[in-house]
Amino acid sequence: MEEKKKVVVAFSGGLDTSYTVMKLHNDGYEVYAACANTGGFSEEQLKKNEENAYKLGAVKYVTLDVTQEYYEKSLKYMIFGNVMRNNCYPISVSSERIFQAIAIARYAKEIGADAIAHGSTGAGNDQIRFDMTFLVMAPGVEIITLTRDHKLSRKEEIDYLNAHGFFADFAKLKYSYNVGIWGTSICGGEILDSAQGLPEDAYLKHVTQQEESELKITFEKGEIVAVNDEHFDDKIKAIQKIEEIGASYAIGRDCNVGDTIIGIKGRVAFEAAAPKLIIEAHRMLEKYTLSKWQQYWKDQVANWYGMFLHESQYLEPVMPDIEAMLLSSQRNVTGTAILKLRPLSFETVGVDSPNDLLKSKLGEYGEMQHGWTAEEAKGFIKVSSTPLRVYYGIHPNEER
Repeated sequence: MEEKKKVVVAFSGGLDTSYTVMKLHNDGYEVYAACANTGGFSEEQLKKNEENAYKLGAVKYVTLDVTQEYYEKSLKYMIFGNVMRNNCYPISVSSERIFQAIAIARYAKEIGADAIAHGSTGAGNDQIRFDMTFLVMAPGVEIITLTRDHKLSRKEEIDYLNAHGFFADFAKLKYSYNVGIWGTSICGGEILDSAQGLPEDAYLKHVTQQEESELKITFEKGEIVAVNDEHFDDKIKAIQKIEEIGASYAIGRDCNVGDTIIGIKGRVAFEAAAPKLIIEAHRMLEKYTLSKWQQYWKDQVANWYGMFLHESQYLEPVMPDIEAMLLSSQRNVTGTAILKLRPLSFETVGVDSPNDLLKSKLGEYGEMQHGWTAEEAKGFIKVSSTPLRVYYGIHPNEER
């Protein structure tokens, strides 16, 4: 008897991957359903995924928890770099896809799989993130994408599952949500109309806290160590704590419009309280603790880091080089950033840091100089103006 081919399905529990598990099982594959968790699944969801995977025909189900790996290998660098795509989007769920793909490829190699399958369509970014990672990390392993290749409709997939005895609530919803440790993306509905924004009921988190409050985030060398004076060794738990606080004010809502990897424009709404609060707190602390050129050059490489991560180039060899620069830049980023929270908004207040460069003995801005004399200041200004005085002395008609 011919040995069945092993296939690992990147299993989220949604319609596309549920169909994929059942169809490949019925086609004679030995199906391994693997759910790569980067912090977006609850224990209840993971248990349900396991139950359904076996009902759909999987011979084995595994949860691959890579939440800590995701933080250590990328998320902390996004904080170091204050990464916001288009100065707006904290690369929420999209950054997690790479680490989910890496975990799936690693598992496929571990069990000697002949193929890897995922449920991406042909019109989005995720197909690229998964395929590219599999091609690099699991060369020679076949990639199967039934939804993409056969252009399957939701109805076709649901009808197939029902006909083979599997029933679940796969009703088409107005909005689709991708929930992760670094934020929730929202697609569909009004998002498809460029002139509209989302109504209140489209968001998962709503204002439950009306009273203004203070949030203190303490960093040590760029990493979070305390929230409101509560110490955290586990950085994921610190992020979750900040999310809990910020979400009660419905902070972090926004809409991002940008260029997809395949070239078309894409629009996505999101709610990401923790990323917005952490990045702005971290950015403010850096303003006090980094030199002008440290901030400038860090911003340049961080922009590329976020772009490469979003566009499925995490495995590009330059990424560890960028990470080394970002890590080095954090050696003095220690202290507490203070924020003021209110419904749907927040503001940065100040910092308390032993490395505060504002506390200079040479002078206080706009007040009094101590490190130079008035004559030295006038000389500095005159010398600094030399190039302009030369230019306009020769081109007086160009004076503005």
